[in-house]
Amino acid sequence: MKASAFLAIVLVLGFAFPGRAAPPNILIITADNLGYGDLRSYRPESPIPTPHLDRLAAEGARLTSFYTASPTCTVSRACLLTGRIPERHGLTQQLPGIEGNWGIGLGHEENLIPQLLKKAPTPYATGCFGKWNIGFAEGSRPTERGFDEFFGHASGNIDYYTHNYNGKPDLYDGIEPVVRRGEYSTDLFADAAIRFIQRKSDEAVPWFCYLPFNAPHFPNPRNKAEGEPNVWQAPDRAFAALNLTPEESDPVKRYAAVVWALDEAIGRVLDALEKAGAADNTFVFFMSDNGAFLLNRKGLDVGNNDPLRSGGVTCWEGGLRVAAMARWPGKIVPGSVIDAPLWSPDLLPAAVALAGASLPNDGRVFNGQNPLPVLTGAEKKSPHQSLFFQYGKHAALRMGDWKIVREKPDQPWALFDLGSDLGEKIDLANSDPQRLASLVAEFARWQSTF
Repeated sequence: MKASAFLAIVLVLGFAFPGRAAPPNILIITADNLGYGDLRSYRPESPIPTPHLDRLAAEGARLTSFYTASPTCTVSRACLLTGRIPERHGLTQQLPGIEGNWGIGLGHEENLIPQLLKKAPTPYATGCFGKWNIGFAEGSRPTERGFDEFFGHASGNIDYYTHNYNGKPDLYDGIEPVVRRGEYSTDLFADAAIRFIQRKSDEAVPWFCYLPFNAPHFPNPRNKAEGEPNVWQAPDRAFAALNLTPEESDPVKRYAAVVWALDEAIGRVLDALEKAGAADNTFVFFMSDNGAFLLNRKGLDVGNNDPLRSGGVTCWEGGLRVAAMARWPGKIVPGSVIDAPLWSPDLLPAAVALAGASLPNDGRVFNGQNPLPVLTGAEKKSPHQSLFFQYGKHAALRMGDWKIVREKPDQPWALFDLGSDLGEKIDLANSDPQRLASLVAEFARWQSTF
């Protein structure tokens, strides 16, 4: 083992800080359908000001080749929380409607991050605040799957002010329905996370906070009362900050207000870490659950994934490669940019390593690898030989700088050099058949392991 890698492991396990009373806290924040190009730290010409996410990137690492393991909300969340790809955990499709969202969803045999942190040498306090979307039947709810506290919604999207999903009220404290009509959901979830962080920091126990915002998910007409316009929703102060009025009719500008309000909420959470004296001992990770949707729906598909191709529910880069940032003071170099390919299943082994916990020794396969040596700069190369993706009829594989992708199983593979063609514009399948065959064989190797 390289000396640098050994040092990173020592830092991760905390042996270099024998006087520290507790292992690091862990804060994982996710946005919902945020575009790769919506943030100025990824696309400087973006018109949306996001000073708090800019600050997070400046104080930690900005990841430029970070992938969600699935380009849709339900499946992405299951991959993050289990450290396993859909073919392993079995939840391969978006949960549909009332029946799906309040059904079993993710199988109860799966281990989630909070369940593993409960078994750490110093057990973690755990809280989830926001969008769940992986099943809400008895036994499937957050407080039945390792979280001490939950405040949020069961479904894949809610009205930001009424908190309805397809005509059903959808806001819960634990497993009990609550009514907070008229309060902006982004603020509600940030406030709940802040209260949790303050309480657990005061109690001097290590904590894990999972903060999956429902913003900036597009508005759903089925969540609206009859005759109510289906427009992007943001608080008045968000419109004012962008020199707009709440009556603004341009959906692109209204979307910007939603993203601004999300950024403001994240800033309040980061400020709460400082006020609680917990910032220096907290590992913070931010990511979008998948890329912005670009399905040509008027007024809804207004996010920006530039310079990537396409968007959510596809295996093009715009669906899979997402904005992501990591901060861990004293360990992750401020302002660093990491281009080594990593993905959302890596967050489970990262959390386990941070807590000094252990992965189950029951034969199950975890697709995540500990990313901490890469995040801390001790290692430059990705721990992954390749990354495998399937969603619906779409499929892709990345290996090194190269990627194959197809939209249907009966189509030929397209081949792209992401190192020189981030937008997947030049198909090299015919000009480099040997490379193509190598990646196709790697895809087949993945399939043979399921």
